[in-house]
Amino acid sequence: MGVLKKFEQRLEGLVNGTFAKVFKSEVQPVEIAGALQRECDNNATIWNRDRTVVPNDFIVELSTPDFERLSPYSGQLGDELAGMVRDYAKQQRYTFLGPIKVNLEKADDLDTGLYRVRSRTLASSTSQPGPSGPITPMPGAPAPGGAAPAGPRPTGYPSQPPAGAPPMPAAPPPASGARPGGGYGYPQPAAPQRPAAGGARTRHWIEINGTRHQISRPTLVLGRSTEADVRIDDPGVSRRHCEIRTGTPSTIQDLGSTNGIVVDGQHTTRATLRDGSRIVVGSTTVIYRQAEG
Repeated sequence: MGVLKKFEQRLEGLVNGTFAKVFKSEVQPVEIAGALQRECDNNATIWNRDRTVVPNDFIVELSTPDFERLSPYSGQLGDELAGMVRDYAKQQRYTFLGPIKVNLEKADDLDTGLYRVRSRTLASSTSQPGPSGPITPMPGAPAPGGAAPAGPRPTGYPSQPPAGAPPMPAAPPPASGARPGGGYGYPQPAAPQRPAAGGARTRHWIEINGTRHQISRPTLVLGRSTEADVRIDDPGVSRRHCEIRTGTPSTIQDLGSTNGIVVDGQHTTRATLRDGSRIVVGSTTVIYRQAEG
C-alpha cells in the first residue's frame, strides 16, 4: 500500500470530529502530503553510496483563508504529515540528520487553494554518522528519481549546511537564464536571453515524474486527451490544458482549462519559462528544461 494511501486512511479516523470542517478548505491535507514528498525528492543529496539525506524541517505556506481553517489543528496535522514523511523516507531509503518537523504559516501573497513548501536540513546534536562510517559527499552525484538539482532556497528560509556536517562540493555555475532556487520557491526575475555561442542550438524538454519528454516542435500541448502532444493522466487536467511555446524566451499559455496553471508558485494564464521553471497542472508537477548544445 502506498504511503499517501496510508496517510489518507489514518486521517479518515479524524474526519468524524474536529477535522471535518478542515476538509472544506480548498487545500486538502493529502495535497500537502504529496508536496512534501516532492520536496524530499527534489532536495535529496547523496552523501555516500549508502546514505541519501533529505530535508527534515518543513514550512507549508497557505493563503489567509486556508491558514485560518487549518491552523487550529496545525499540531495534530503537523504530526500526521511528519509521520507520512518518515514513512515515505523509509520507502525511498532516505535518511535525516534531525527530527522531522512540519509547520504551517500564513502567506498574504497566496490565493485560496494555493500553497508553497519550503524546507531545510537541520542536524540534531545527537545525530551520528551511519554504520557505513563518516559521511563523505559524492561530488557531482545527481539527486535520485530525476529530482532537480538543489539550489538556493527562497528568501527568509535559506538552505544551510547542517551544523557539524562535512562541507558539500561546490555547485556548478547556473546555466544562462537559469532560475535560482527550486521547489515551491518565490518567483525570480527573468534573466536576459543571449544568443547561443557559435550558433549552438538550444534544446528544450520537460520532466514529469522523472520521465523526460523532448520538445522537438515550436509548440507542445499538454492535456488529458490522447490527442495532446504529452498526455497527463490526471483528473484535474483538462483535455487540452496548456501549451508550451519555445522561443526567446519560451512561454506557457493556458488553453482555457478548468483548473488553470501555476508557474513557479503563481496562478496565471500566461508566463515566461526559464530553465527549472515548475508548472503545476491539476496535481501534477511539470519541470521545464532548456540547455545549449
